[in-house]
Amino acid sequence: MLNKIKKPIKAELAEFEYRFRDSMRSRVPLLDRITYYIVKRKGKQLRPMFVFLCSAIAGKINDRSYIAAAMVELLHTASLVHDDVVDDSMKRRGMFSINALWKNKIAVLVGDYLLSRGLLIALKNNEYEQLQILSEAVQNMSEGELLQIEKARRLDISEEVYFDIIRQKTASLIAAACKAGAAAAGATSENIERMRLFGEKIGIAFQIKDDLFDYGEDTIGKPTGIDIKEKKMTLPLIYTLNKVDGKTKRRIIKVVKHYGTDKEKVNEVIDIVAKSGGLAYAKEIMLKYRSEALQILEIFPENEYRESLETLVMYVTDRTK
Repeated sequence: MLNKIKKPIKAELAEFEYRFRDSMRSRVPLLDRITYYIVKRKGKQLRPMFVFLCSAIAGKINDRSYIAAAMVELLHTASLVHDDVVDDSMKRRGMFSINALWKNKIAVLVGDYLLSRGLLIALKNNEYEQLQILSEAVQNMSEGELLQIEKARRLDISEEVYFDIIRQKTASLIAAACKAGAAAAGATSENIERMRLFGEKIGIAFQIKDDLFDYGEDTIGKPTGIDIKEKKMTLPLIYTLNKVDGKTKRRIIKVVKHYGTDKEKVNEVIDIVAKSGGLAYAKEIMLKYRSEALQILEIFPENEYRESLETLVMYVTDRTK
């Protein structure tokens, strides 16, 4: 499916990869080794795809689109490097994380370097609009993470607070990618805002899909329970806590607070969530956001770029990893 999505922007993505590698170059040999390792373990590059496709349907892909895509990917990569330090993660995309190979201090500094490179690319090219779009995204991501940490201590997250967290923590960068892509193409202010809202909705759907992975939803395989271990209040769990009786609710909270590493007890909670309708509810909400995102695209002309963007929306919510 990804090859089909990339087809109309295949040449642009190839050019982007070259520019992205170039944007990370440094005179420090250690830093060059680490950035080479980062490029080698690259992910699906969903966010640059959003940038280019939103540029294409809102106007035309141009040099500003490449700058926006590089900024988005640099800031996203920086956030992943920092996240691995915060979460003490040893693996990322099946490979060792930066902190696992070079320790936390170097990983933090590498994350800072990537963040600064993203900001400097904007300044070097006088892209103040893009700088504002991406700086606001970084602020939102940080606030979302901190809000999640604060609420996890008390396990008192309502659905309203949950959506505030994921809107900031996850959806803000995808929204920024779509907004930056449209802005780069010289779209009208109305269409720039439409693209931002489109990105926000699909970003929320993206995070709910991640929530479902933790419970072994669909074809994912065995549940992982990692979110429960890390005391993250996901949508299926929040729904379940609001539905079950007081005794079951207290039992779930006790497991999440004190027995997150006990596989048997965590699997018990996963079973309760599934039986109470928590997974079905989360999937329903995810599909609602997907539908709203697709509706926004309907105002744009039908062409290969819009078709790819619609397929990308489906991929984000149908993916199996």
